[in-house]
Amino acid sequence: MLEGPSFIVSRDLPSSVEEESKWIYNTHRVMELSNKKRQLEDDKEPTVLLKSCKLSEAAGEGSSHINVHDLSLSRNQTNDQNHAGDQSDSSSLIIQLGRDLSINCLLRCSRSDYGSIAALNRSFRDIIRTGELYKLRQLMGIIEHWVYFSCNLLEWEAFDPYSRRWMCLPPMTSNGYDCFMCSDKESLAVGTELLVFGMEITSTIIHRYSILTNTWSSGMQMNTPRCLFGSASLGAIAIVAGGCDPSGNILSSAELYNSDTAIWMTLPSMHKPRKMCSGVFMNGKFYVIGGVGVDNSGQLTCGEEFDLQTGTWREIPNMFPARSGATGVNEAPPLIAVVNNVLYAADFEQSELKRYHQDQNSWAIIGRMPERAAAMNGWGVAFRACGEQLIVIGGPKGSEAGLEVNAWVPDEGRARWDLLARKRRGNFVYNCAVMGC
Repeated sequence: MLEGPSFIVSRDLPSSVEEESKWIYNTHRVMELSNKKRQLEDDKEPTVLLKSCKLSEAAGEGSSHINVHDLSLSRNQTNDQNHAGDQSDSSSLIIQLGRDLSINCLLRCSRSDYGSIAALNRSFRDIIRTGELYKLRQLMGIIEHWVYFSCNLLEWEAFDPYSRRWMCLPPMTSNGYDCFMCSDKESLAVGTELLVFGMEITSTIIHRYSILTNTWSSGMQMNTPRCLFGSASLGAIAIVAGGCDPSGNILSSAELYNSDTAIWMTLPSMHKPRKMCSGVFMNGKFYVIGGVGVDNSGQLTCGEEFDLQTGTWREIPNMFPARSGATGVNEAPPLIAVVNNVLYAADFEQSELKRYHQDQNSWAIIGRMPERAAAMNGWGVAFRACGEQLIVIGGPKGSEAGLEVNAWVPDEGRARWDLLARKRRGNFVYNCAVMGC
């Protein structure tokens, strides 16, 4: 939940224009009624917090017709105990609309406005901070993908590629500041959490940011602490694999994290130990690609596939061939991303974008990378899948021009990058993750 001035852009809907207009009207009315209610209580001028309604419905046509009354979440969060302290609270949220219609409207508001909505009263605040709205959004297939990135190790920002809006997260706190600044870090967005992994003094630490409360806290430690691992998330779960333990040993172990329970579960080990590898989910399976093997013997060309249904790993030879002349030791982990179950890779040294043909276990060049996104052996640039599009965040070498965000919605043709935004910020991206909720 991020605070800030509210503005929203409309999304394309799978339903009719008439239905979109109805929901925009209903959402508009929710906020108008809420502010009129406040005006009567506080004798203040009403402030309209919503300009329009924003939808991103990934579940397909018809999903918007789900009735909140029929969903399996508890509807008994009435906050009656709070009424004595705040007479503006109501289990109906907006009394004139009723709870179900109020929630239906809130589901279609951009989550960038949830901070302002939560400030209305305790009922609004509770329904957002408990995560109930996000669970309902997931059931209805309403998803917004935001990019979270860091250009200054303890500072994080969020970028909404649809509204093209930048938002600053609260500063991350660290007791062992100097040590944490110098250690290797990974980041992972899962559910409504952003996890940042690193070292603090002599032990590993996980910093956890929650969009529900807009705060940082300590995250639950893994069963096997590690860094330089491959990872990816799928809804409320994430998998980490490989990496190094605090003693520098290269690992083959893997773990699954459930953000709903904050529990790490040990998975079967991979066939090969590897560090500085990358992970993705594709067709419901988890893949680990590239990396460096035992004794720093160079880049691994094989990949491994983990089937969540059978709990087994399968090795895939030559899934990610090493670049010509690359040793692997100083190379960044492979820059890969999956959109609509198709795997893409960015080769910034050759400035090429490639698509993976899974049935042939081969790669094809499909275009060039953005010219102004420069990398040093693959470091300093973010390449991520963000909903239906590929996102590149980076800046030119030796320039104070700052960052550029470029995007392309993959199709069968050549890559055509669109410049979404520029920001006068450090041009080296240390960490980046995409959260969809």
